[in-house]
Amino acid sequence: MTVAVFLGSLLGAMALGMPIAFALLVCGVALMYFMDMFDAQIVAQNLINGADSFPLMAVPFFLLAGEVMNVGGLSKRIVNIALALVGHFKGGLGYVAIMASCLLASLSGSAVADSAALAALLVPMMTAAGHDKARSCGLIASGGIIAPIIPPSIGFVLFGVASGVSISKLFLAGIFPGLMMGVGLCLAWAYVARQENVKPLPRKSLKEIGAIAADGVWALVLPLIIVVGLKFGVFTPTEAAVVAAVYSLFVAVFVYKELKPSEVYAVFVSSATTTAIVMFLVAAAMVSAWLITVADLPGDLIAILQPFMDNKLMLMIMIQLLVVAVGTAMDMTPTILIMTPVLMPVIKQAGIDPVYFGVLFIMNNAIGLITPPVGTVLNVVAGVGKISMDDLMKGVWPFMIAQLLVLFSLVFFPALVLVPARWFAG
Repeated sequence: MTVAVFLGSLLGAMALGMPIAFALLVCGVALMYFMDMFDAQIVAQNLINGADSFPLMAVPFFLLAGEVMNVGGLSKRIVNIALALVGHFKGGLGYVAIMASCLLASLSGSAVADSAALAALLVPMMTAAGHDKARSCGLIASGGIIAPIIPPSIGFVLFGVASGVSISKLFLAGIFPGLMMGVGLCLAWAYVARQENVKPLPRKSLKEIGAIAADGVWALVLPLIIVVGLKFGVFTPTEAAVVAAVYSLFVAVFVYKELKPSEVYAVFVSSATTTAIVMFLVAAAMVSAWLITVADLPGDLIAILQPFMDNKLMLMIMIQLLVVAVGTAMDMTPTILIMTPVLMPVIKQAGIDPVYFGVLFIMNNAIGLITPPVGTVLNVVAGVGKISMDDLMKGVWPFMIAQLLVLFSLVFFPALVLVPARWFAG
């Protein structure tokens, strides 16, 4: 009955059009009334405690870094580097989109920001070259969801805070799976591009490639700083976010000079607005998380999944299918905040590595960003690319299937996550 109250109140509030943060508060209050323990002070206390977290300070700084990179020219130079390196291959602009997605993922950690930047830069180029617009937009949307997997990742920060798993270990464990997602997209695009007769771009000379790389070297240095700093313990993930924000701001204003000092305030306001939305959502989710623990919903879920507890593979498959289903109806951030406190006790009791589970869980949630009808990244790319959602949904299917195949290959072969993670962690 507790599960019915939890799901009924949450889904009912969402069905009425209530913002998810407020729906989570309604859900929490409904559970408190059901358990005959309503106290407004408990709600207020958990709201405050939910946002009062040092690791969560990484979120506003990573969001600020992503905003600065898009406005300040760093994202544009990443695309130029990818164009110089792979633009001359058959279907080269598609490979440019994938390569740029992986590089941008190592800069901002925001799927929405990366997808918007790439859609604005590459969709006009791809359609002018003769590529199908729906497929081009679908590829860019699918490339954008690599951002929550390759560090720095806002998704890993939220999961780490909600689960108590080391954010640094999650960051390092996400590098290889994120690159696998890029390879999966390359294979899918190679299949799709065979059906199109598009003339590739002319090959750049070594001199031209060198000049473009030199112009973009300031942008390429940032992911190196973050990964090396985390690997050798120079800074924490939260401090890495500050480094990313300050570095990108310095480069955008003083090196590339595309962000004027008079425009910095507007960038800060934009990132602060996004931060406020995310942090209120986190705070509201902590109210529900506390009540989930008090009501022992994880215990109910363990009882439901008990037939699979002795088989880690079957348990992971069932959980991934559950998250895929949830991802079609709910955005990434609330899914992480709602499901993590429910699933982590199950994972621990089954003896599954929490870092391994965290990588697959965030990857699954990232794929949810391109699953209709709620996929946030789909909506962003549809708006920026000026294409209808129906057409975009047709164009994204081949690439979504490729990402799901990568996800389930990691379910069947955990070493693909664990071995590189141990190597990166030293």
